[in-house]
Amino acid sequence: MRTVIKLLVYAIAVWLAVQLVDGLRFDGTWIALAGIAAVLAVVNAVVKPVMTVLSFPLIILTLGIFVLVVNAVMLALTIWLSGLMELGLTSDGFGATFLGALVISVVVWLSEAVLKDER
Repeated sequence: MRTVIKLLVYAIAVWLAVQLVDGLRFDGTWIALAGIAAVLAVVNAVVKPVMTVLSFPLIILTLGIFVLVVNAVMLALTIWLSGLMELGLTSDGFGATFLGALVISVVVWLSEAVLKDER
């Protein structure tokens, strides 16, 4: 159930980023949006830890701000993979991807704060 909720949050975050950021576009169905959310979840689970470790000196040097660039690269990778799978997510450039990643990060962070696991 937790995985389904996380995928739903990613789908909502991507949809919201497309609505708010001018250079991001999504031309597809809700099923394609769920596919993009799944791709983003896999990219964040597999590739992001490796990128974070490799860029750790830059993250330390910039006091953590470089994590925003890592998030943008993860979204760019998701956009590229969604293009290969013809899911319909496109971007005009790195600026739009960066802002989209920022929106997605804030939405995911807020959802984790609201839906945190009560133990």
